[in-house]
Amino acid sequence: MNAVPPIPVLPVGAGTTDPVILDVGIMAYRTAWDYQLAVHADVQSGRYPEGALILLEHPPVITIGRHPGAAAHLLADAGRLAAGGVEVVETDRGGDITFHGPGQLVVYPIIPLNRYNLRLHDYIRLLERVVVKTLHEFSITGHCQAGATGVWVNSRQLTNGETAKICALGIKLRRWISLHGIALNVTTDLSYFSLINPCGLGRPVTSMALEMDTPPDIADVKLPFTRAFNRELRLLIKPR
Repeated sequence: MNAVPPIPVLPVGAGTTDPVILDVGIMAYRTAWDYQLAVHADVQSGRYPEGALILLEHPPVITIGRHPGAAAHLLADAGRLAAGGVEVVETDRGGDITFHGPGQLVVYPIIPLNRYNLRLHDYIRLLERVVVKTLHEFSITGHCQAGATGVWVNSRQLTNGETAKICALGIKLRRWISLHGIALNVTTDLSYFSLINPCGLGRPVTSMALEMDTPPDIADVKLPFTRAFNRELRLLIKPR
């Protein structure tokens, strides 16, 4: 396992019953995977009894989840990937294939689900709900779709009524504590998605920047996200 870097804490006014917020800036995917495991151990040991949220961006990387046939949705050959400086990593999260890169807010909630009386599908719906509420803060209407995990928008870039995916989601549970999480396109260069069939669905993707007149900075999105996440968990917290 790679060395885990020091943990900076983002001061977002979290209460004592909220998960700790860990803002680690830009971090390579494999390093962040090790980082998740280290924080997972801290949650399991009781250091972070309410859990933790890791906020970051990744350098360009394509991740392949555990969904059967996901690897077949990688469209680019090795030469094209190398030319774009894109790493490919097979990971242990659920879901299909996706891209992470600069301008995308990635959040890995390391949450003890039993603390909040959450089951797997309830937790997935909670993550989608938090993203929808975050987008609402920027006057973007996000929604969920049956059979298509993630958050979608009626994109102003499309004229045929088709919806576009703005946030991908994939998780794993270990000892009933969550790993992995969400990837919200803020100012992401969407041309990278041409290297894959995103989530194996063959459908368009979009970003907050494309859906707004004035693109936000990732720093401006972190606070609304963490506040929405904490509000959702506070509704579920079990008395000690």
